Amino acid sequence: MAAVKRPQRVAEQMRAELSLLLPQLRDPRVQGVSVIEIVCSPDLQVARVYVRRTLATGEADEKERRAILAGLESASGGLRGEIGRRLALRHAPKFSFFYDESPEKRHRIDSILEEISRAPKAKDDE
Repeated sequence: MAAVKRPQRVAEQMRAELSLLLPQLRDPRVQGVSVIEIVCSPDLQVARVYVRRTLATGEADEKERRAILAGLESASGGLRGEIGRRLALRHAPKFSFFYDESPEKRHRIDSILEEISRAPKAKDDE
């Protein structure tokens, strides 16, 4: 039972530590980036890191998103080593970075539902 919870606990600790480490990076591509969520594999070998620009810096377009992910990928080795030291992990997980698009998806779904609710209702002629 404890083995099921460990990846979640480690992921939350990694999220807290990465949130402290990212502002210290000198790469301008990753300035203003926040860690939204980390999902670890059960064996803690891989961590999926979901990031997003902070609201103060505005929304990122596709080109900026690719630049953010490239900046994070280039820093992943150093981040991995530092996380391993800070959390005293024998093997730090390999990071895979993804841009969190859930607010855009949520907005798109809301707009579709609003459009559907405003559409005239079809009447069955029976």
